[in-house]
Amino acid sequence: MSVIRSILTGVGSYLPDRILTNAEMAELVDTSDEWIQARTGIKQRHIAAQGELTSDLALAAAREALTDAGLEGRDLDLIIVATATPDQTFPATATKVQAALGMTTGAAFDLQAVCSGFIFALATANSFIRTQQAKRVLLIGAETFSRILDWEDRSTCVLFGDGAGAMVFEAGEGEGSNEDKGILATHLRSDGRQHDLLYVDGGPSSTQTTGHLRMNGPGVFRHAITNITEAVNSSLDETGLNAADIDWFVPHQANQRILDGTAKKLGISTDRIISTVGLHGNTSAASVPLAYAVARADGRIKDGDLVLMEAMGGGFTWGSALVRV
Repeated sequence: MSVIRSILTGVGSYLPDRILTNAEMAELVDTSDEWIQARTGIKQRHIAAQGELTSDLALAAAREALTDAGLEGRDLDLIIVATATPDQTFPATATKVQAALGMTTGAAFDLQAVCSGFIFALATANSFIRTQQAKRVLLIGAETFSRILDWEDRSTCVLFGDGAGAMVFEAGEGEGSNEDKGILATHLRSDGRQHDLLYVDGGPSSTQTTGHLRMNGPGVFRHAITNITEAVNSSLDETGLNAADIDWFVPHQANQRILDGTAKKLGISTDRIISTVGLHGNTSAASVPLAYAVARADGRIKDGDLVLMEAMGGGFTWGSALVRV
């Protein structure tokens, strides 16, 4: 039986030039390299330059992904930018990327699910392609979280960094089996009852300010592994696959302990985890495509591999995706 599949054809990424090390962090707040690494696995993070916007990061990653796919902006039907740190309240950052790429037809919009944003965007793109509303979709996860951090709060400012990752998906035909290339399954979840564990204390209709990120770290950790495992198992159950079938696990890069704990609960060996949290920190919606781009570039992820992606973010939101690349 022939089915429409959303096939990954291009990948791109961008990291700002400025690197902020743990040693430098220790000059800003009461912390140390040893403390940060022991609790998070993070060694450094990239910080956007003065005047460097989320749209700038997104555009750089997008251009690389389009080149990788052999496409130009005018070839696209849809652009989705997953971000919690847009350039402005409106218009959508995606429309700025659309204009810069020379895309004059189709649609472009932002999607806000915080750290889960890219997985939510991937599921959305898959729906557009499977229902034949779009043939070529550019997905971007881009964040400048450094702009919403309280740089006096050592429990949060050491965790996050800036960056962007992008993927191009195109409609193709499959046989309806797990051997098909493309997105095989996605599962999305949210639970608004957990708002107070991870949020920003500002906004246009509440404080008329941007606000700062606030987090209850232990509370987030308690929910993360359980929630993520549930979403992943849902995708595996839908396809009839199991953990042994997964070639690479590309998780949201929040904390090395969460990565390891989730992999252990799922029965995925540590040598199949793509981890970039040490070098990038938590880049929110950008973290999954950034990690994927690193592993694709260094040759670990190869044509035909089965890749499991997952993320969890404020809201709470969480989700998973199985993709044969």
